[in-house]
Amino acid sequence: MLLTAAEDLPTGPDWIYEVKYDGFRCLLHASEDGIKLWSRNGKDLSGRFPEICGFIPPADSLPFTIDGELVIRNTRWQTNFSRLQTRGRLKKEAVIARAARERPCTFVAFDHLTGGKQRLEERKRSLYALVQTIQHPHIVLSEVHTSLEKIKALVLLHRAEGIVAKHKKSLYSEGERSKQWLKWKNFRSVSGCLTAYDPANGYYDVTLMEETLGKFKNGLSAEEAETLQMFFKSNGEKQAGKWYVRPSVCADIHCLDAADGEMREPTFHRFRFDLTPENCTKEKMEWDLSLYPEEVPVTNSDKQLWKNVSKKQYFQYIRHIAPYMLPFLAEKKLTVIRCPDGITAESFYQKQAPDHAPDYLDTWEEKDGSRILCNNLPSLLWLANQGAVEFHIPFDKTDASLPDEIVFDLDPPSRKHFSLAITAAQWMKQMLDEIGVISFIKTSGNKGMQIHIPIQAGDFSYEETRNLTEAVAETLVQKCPDLFTVERLKKKRGEKLYLDYVQHAEGKTIVAPYSARRIDEATVACPLFWEEVKEGLRPESFTIKNVLARLEERGCPFLQYEEARKRQPVKQLKRLL
Repeated sequence: MLLTAAEDLPTGPDWIYEVKYDGFRCLLHASEDGIKLWSRNGKDLSGRFPEICGFIPPADSLPFTIDGELVIRNTRWQTNFSRLQTRGRLKKEAVIARAARERPCTFVAFDHLTGGKQRLEERKRSLYALVQTIQHPHIVLSEVHTSLEKIKALVLLHRAEGIVAKHKKSLYSEGERSKQWLKWKNFRSVSGCLTAYDPANGYYDVTLMEETLGKFKNGLSAEEAETLQMFFKSNGEKQAGKWYVRPSVCADIHCLDAADGEMREPTFHRFRFDLTPENCTKEKMEWDLSLYPEEVPVTNSDKQLWKNVSKKQYFQYIRHIAPYMLPFLAEKKLTVIRCPDGITAESFYQKQAPDHAPDYLDTWEEKDGSRILCNNLPSLLWLANQGAVEFHIPFDKTDASLPDEIVFDLDPPSRKHFSLAITAAQWMKQMLDEIGVISFIKTSGNKGMQIHIPIQAGDFSYEETRNLTEAVAETLVQKCPDLFTVERLKKKRGEKLYLDYVQHAEGKTIVAPYSARRIDEATVACPLFWEEVKEGLRPESFTIKNVLARLEERGCPFLQYEEARKRQPVKQLKRLL
């Protein structure tokens, strides 16, 4: 069943909304012979995605066919299409198997082909039951939303491909392009100069000051197309069948992405007579692609916050890291460290929301004032514009008085002793693995590391988590007293690693995942994969300048953080008390 493009989506109780994922549309068919994946043009993709097709569903669920999108997820709603394309081209079995282990694909299921004339709402119920029954680790349900406003904010935050609106009573009409299934694309608008026209295929070349932006042919009205073609023929020079002009006419092009001289799904948007070719730079393109919200001010963007990082570069980092970082900040009373004039100038802690804070910055009222909450993208960017460099969070949410995570702080005496944190982390991981605890680890962004155990609020009291962190710390000290200590006075620790169990308490804070730090190298408190925690690991390797590329390449080590809360063996953990 195909979708109809729409610039505006309908609202009302008869419509539901889903994120439009950027992946391969597929049908997944399961039978006694196993699972098969079929592309829209009927191509069998099964051999290239063993993480999906190597699973054997329960016999009582067979046979079934579900419609969905095959994706590689960066976040729950943002996908990595270029990496998926690479996966789809792999042919060697060993290479495919390694790729499936390192960056597995996910099948996002959104419809159950029941073979009858069931309405969408009925098919959704049977799909939910089916996915719950088969328990495939890489098949997930497409989340259904009822608020167009909320899902649009979600799509903008994650820079997802778009939104699909579906009528609850729609029937599944295979092969038809239905107006009961509508798609809205989350287009970016990038600026470039029109420099060439090819009459043979109707394409226009678009360039930046530094490089090629790409080509487009669609979106021009008949009058605009006629005027533009006349301009090229009157002012240009013909070479090998194409008309070329010097850069002068600028335009905005809608696209889903732009990289390496190509734009994805480019469409002409409008002429930009207010721009000159010198305005059409790669820096502007990257800013436009980031979908920076217009309501958030940007001031003093050229100011240097770190030696080699301007405020504008920091904005770009915060904008792109926001989908990964916000889930850890949401509904938590925030403490920020502000460096308005850079990390080498005056800095200060801030917990209270200022009187001039915008309406989109949520607050939590207390006797001594309004505490800062950072629940949305504009709030995070506004704080960044205020010079907030570090973001520190408590262990509980505002609506709960009990912790929702346990954190072990591994604090070596200096960065040159970082190997002590590696040793402590490896031993602690072994201890937690033995009782089935799901743990996550990150660098502190400075000289140590922190181990996170997500739990559900109510699983433990603060007294219990304090006893637990103390018991684990004491066990490590007993295991190797020459390397580790729980001594609070620095002068008495010597060159031992401090196991800071005191820090895990009500009212205390820990640096948030992906927060930058006030360190010369512009380091980040970076989540790690456990296999990375070995000799040779260095905390200064993870900075504002390379963490985003790392996420694109490897994905987020904390992607399953929320799911892990529900699966922790609470009883076994409490035995450590």
